[in-house]
Amino acid sequence: MTKYNTKIAKDLQKELEIKNSLATPKLMKIVVNVGIKDALADKKNVDVAVSILSQITGQKPKVTRARRSIATFKLREGDKIGAAVTLRGKRMYDFYEKLVGIVLPRIRDFRGVSPKSFDGRGNYSLGFQEAIVFPEIDPSKLERNQGLEITIVTSAKDNKEAESLLRALGMPFQK
Repeated sequence: MTKYNTKIAKDLQKELEIKNSLATPKLMKIVVNVGIKDALADKKNVDVAVSILSQITGQKPKVTRARRSIATFKLREGDKIGAAVTLRGKRMYDFYEKLVGIVLPRIRDFRGVSPKSFDGRGNYSLGFQEAIVFPEIDPSKLERNQGLEITIVTSAKDNKEAESLLRALGMPFQK
């Protein structure tokens, strides 16, 4: 956070040719989301996913529920189907540094993250098929793999600004 305020913000302002320093893009929040595929079959899968998310983020997750009933999935409105955590401030920057410095290099055959995962408004999404790439997770205690999705929300106006911001913060994009 202090690294961003002292050095990165000034460099970004020059690179993007922004006159007002307050208009420089910055991280707003990071949302970590887990969808639980076997939540209806076994209720303890929800508890497992919640504990995994709380270990990874250091914050208690919010359990997400189904908005509407879908008969083909045997899903009723209000059933627990996932969990999500929103990180802001110091926790957000700490999580981002851990993600870039520790987690991404641990992925097998990692060649960088795709620069195509921006949404057009400056937000970046990243998915993991397994949560065991995070150092807090003990693989021997997991019965099955649990995937998760990370969305990095920025104040950038477009993808170009957001990519410049994430590059400056150390995100390893593919060449």
